[in-house]
Amino acid sequence: MHDRRGFLSATLAAAALGLVPGLAEAAPLTRIKALGVLRVAVYKDNRPWSWRNDGKLIGIDADIGTALAKALGVRADLAELIADESVDDDLRNGVWKGGLLGFQAADIMLHVPFDRAFAARNDQVAIVGPYFRESFQFACVKGEIDCNAPPASFRGHRLAAEIDSIPDFYLMGTAGGALAKNVTHFLTGAEAVIAITDGRADAVLASRAQVESVLAERKSANIARRTMPLPALPSPGWDIGMAVKENSRNLGDAVEGILAAMVASGELKAIFERYGVTYTPALAA
Repeated sequence: MHDRRGFLSATLAAAALGLVPGLAEAAPLTRIKALGVLRVAVYKDNRPWSWRNDGKLIGIDADIGTALAKALGVRADLAELIADESVDDDLRNGVWKGGLLGFQAADIMLHVPFDRAFAARNDQVAIVGPYFRESFQFACVKGEIDCNAPPASFRGHRLAAEIDSIPDFYLMGTAGGALAKNVTHFLTGAEAVIAITDGRADAVLASRAQVESVLAERKSANIARRTMPLPALPSPGWDIGMAVKENSRNLGDAVEGILAAMVASGELKAIFERYGVTYTPALAA
């Protein structure tokens, strides 16, 4: 291939694949704008972040993904990612390689832990744009449990948690396993919170966003929330960010600029409030 047009075509194709130094950096964002689409991976059944309501995909992450695409001047293609065994697997399936079941890798993935050690072992992606500080929340039905009491006193009460989650492991193991027989497992944290609003459980341990969102929607006045930390709970909180392919750092830079503008204008806070969640900036932000 010796003609100039052929050379340029081959060069641009290689740049799109990240094979040409210098052009590789610009290719991903340029390609997104040329195609007019930003493919955004969000987790499936992850209320209040991304879930189906009457067939429509809604949620905080869904709205943020749509807002990012709009700011870039393209349309959003929201893709629901089924959680794998680890978030490392999710990054592989959702961002840099694609899933075994035919999931097409996205340009950006939301709801990724913004953590230095986690980022270091996932060098195929760049983790950017921390946009929320999440934590766990214990909530209970008033008159059934004293939310601020020591966990051992919860024995004999119906406790709800998402199966195979940190809240599940905590409730099953705390107080020497004394609460294990009292724990009812649900497929998601949101379903566990719903259980205390409709009388199927006396207390729940879930993420703060899950608790706030469900209680706001159901307008549950008979639910109290613990105001002090649970003893020996493994996580005091964590930052949530986004991931792009390693060769798409210019997309990451653009997204961080958009997020800063959304924070300054109040747009990001408004998205969280839409789902009843109190916006808390990430510590890393």
